[in-house]
Amino acid sequence: MKIEKMLKRYRVDHGKHFRLKDHDPADTHGLDSEDKDEAKELLANGVEELSRLQDILAAQDLWGLLVIFQAMDAAGKDGTIKHVMSGVNPQGVEVTSFKVPTEEERNHGYLWRTSQHAPARGRIGIFNRSYYEEVLVVRVHPEVLTSEKLPKGLVTKDIWEERYEDICNFERYLTRNGIAVVKFFLHLSKKEQKRRFMERLETPDKNWKFSAADVKERGFWDAYQEAYEEAIRATATEYAPWHVVPADHKWFTRLVVSQALVKELKAMKLEYPIVSGAEKKALGEARRKLERE
Repeated sequence: MKIEKMLKRYRVDHGKHFRLKDHDPADTHGLDSEDKDEAKELLANGVEELSRLQDILAAQDLWGLLVIFQAMDAAGKDGTIKHVMSGVNPQGVEVTSFKVPTEEERNHGYLWRTSQHAPARGRIGIFNRSYYEEVLVVRVHPEVLTSEKLPKGLVTKDIWEERYEDICNFERYLTRNGIAVVKFFLHLSKKEQKRRFMERLETPDKNWKFSAADVKERGFWDAYQEAYEEAIRATATEYAPWHVVPADHKWFTRLVVSQALVKELKAMKLEYPIVSGAEKKALGEARRKLERE
């Protein structure tokens, strides 16, 4: 499989003409069930390569990587994070899940709570949902704006465009400071979401995953699709691209995400720090001391 061609198919770095209907949630880039073994092998290789690259990322301590996951309920964000990041050193990765804002968070600008969790140099930060909720959930449910304590004069018809601009500026700021940003929208079909909801209801071990609120939000499906399309169109850039990843087949979703992350880390041209002459001399002395024990 040509990984580069596959990734290009799902990467969006110029959103002007982006349309969600041009992306099939069930797409597998020509792979079918008979190719699953190949996909599993590629995923395993990707996980192994991520581990190797993360080790160099931490040692070099120059770059950081922010990974953002957005999706409809049951699209597989948690499972994707679990499988793709299974081989990395947990000391070098922080996963942050963002729920309904707390009272303290509402007393700040909406980027405040997420910016505190942006990764440091040498680390990978993963946002399970993110500041994009402010142009997704809040756009679908504009009444939420009333709880954000914004002065009335600031809530205008231009608020979504202003937030897109804020987000782009924030992501530009991160990348200009050595924190790369890569974003994934796990694109799930309404039919597959229903199947997964039913599976959660019918399987006792999965009951805990189900929430009645999920079904309520499903009633706003079309509004969410429109909100995602607008958000991706407005915030897909070369410095912080989106990947619209087909999510109806979990094995394929994980393959695309793993390979996209490997590509992002390789683009940093990571290298282990070069040991100076003085440092090599000190290492030699330490070795001789240990050998004499």
